[in-house]
Amino acid sequence: MKYSFSISLLFLSLSVFAQQTVYEKFQKITTMQQAQQYVDANPDLKPAILRLSAGKDSSVIDKRLLRQKQGDVFSVGYVTYRIMESSESVAYRASYIFLDGSSLSKSEVDSLKKLIVQKINARESWDKLSDQYTMDGNTTHGDTDWFFGEMMLPKEFQDAVANHKKDEIFFVDVPEKQWHYIIRKTYEDRVKKDITVLRSNGR
Repeated sequence: MKYSFSISLLFLSLSVFAQQTVYEKFQKITTMQQAQQYVDANPDLKPAILRLSAGKDSSVIDKRLLRQKQGDVFSVGYVTYRIMESSESVAYRASYIFLDGSSLSKSEVDSLKKLIVQKINARESWDKLSDQYTMDGNTTHGDTDWFFGEMMLPKEFQDAVANHKKDEIFFVDVPEKQWHYIIRKTYEDRVKKDITVLRSNGR
């Protein structure tokens, strides 16, 4: 009797030790389907799948989560998290004046560039200069608004904005289309990060 009780106690101890922690389970979850299965199978641990965006979600724990990389698993207090998905993109913003080389000679384009830059350096209003000189009929004073690379602007334009610093003024030419731009980068780059997180009570 005493022997069988000892055996039962041993098996009970082994099953307790063999039981996986939430942290160990989270390390094995790699797909959103597995994450959803975990949520459905463990309602007592109050699991959830969260979607967070940098700049929008700003609690202390949200900011910590947004600093992590995809695949990271960690616990805070009695709650465990796994970063299931993470995507990051950079937005840019600039103002421009467009000169159409199909309507102007090369020397006219060069003269206008020089004249406009002189006026900019003399602190004339960019909005006023854009309205006066741009040849694409835009009504935004040349402001591009925030863009991630999906705009209808040439790749050369977007690459140049990405490679310059805020307040720098520079030229971009697209020779095959005879397009010429005077550009000022107007804002620091804005990083957009979105993550999907599996969270659960337990460690």
